[in-house]
Parts: sequence; structure tokens; C-alpha cells
Amino acid sequence: MSRTSNAFDFRKSVAYDTEAKRLFHSRARSQLRRIAIALGLKADAYDLRSNQAGIAVSGEITLHGDHLYVQVSQSAMGYHSGVLFRTCKGRKDYVGGPNNFASLDLLNRPDELAHWIREVCHV
Repeated sequence: MSRTSNAFDFRKSVAYDTEAKRLFHSRARSQLRRIAIALGLKADAYDLRSNQAGIAVSGEITLHGDHLYVQVSQSAMGYHSGVLFRTCKGRKDYVGGPNNFASLDLLNRPDELAHWIREVCHV
């Protein structure tokens, strides 16, 4: 797996570390914006939310569009499942289509992740 010099370690646990969690959320939001651009989404075509949650977890950062839902967290299932994505029917649809998962590492390669999301979700 290639890494760039400015790659962020999304795997590093942020539980019980307020500053690390703040940085995790900030970087994840930034990468989700890059993924939205790679998917051709305009800024008004999606919402970007951040839920810090409790001290023992990473919380979630969510890109929610009219047809796509992407959520980033440090999953209890491991870093390979840290990016959840699925289709949805509008920004009020919190259930959507079948869940798909990708590695947190792909956040550092937004074009690659966007390509995979496009292929799997047909968006």
C-alpha cells in the first residue's frame, strides 16, 4: 500500500484522547470533501456531519447526499471496516441500501475510494 508523506493515520485510536479525536474528525471531513469532489458532487448536493460521541469511541463523520451515504469511524470491526457506504433515497434516509465497507486507509486515496464507491453503488 503506497502512502504519501502527508497521509494521516486514521487507524491510530482516538479513544480517550480529545485532541486526537478532534484531528481525526477534521481530517476525515477534509477527505470526505475530496471524495465528494472525485464523485462529482457539488457542495450543495450533500451534507457533511460530525458526531463526536462519547470519550471511549471515535464518533462518526458522515457525508449524506441525495443518493449516497458515506460514514467514517474507527469501527469495532477493525480499520478494514472503518468506511461504511451505501445508496440512499434522499438526505432523510438513514437506512438506505446494503452496507458496504472499505478500509480507513483508503481515506488517504480519495480518488481510489471514490472509484470503488461509484462501482459498488452505481452512483
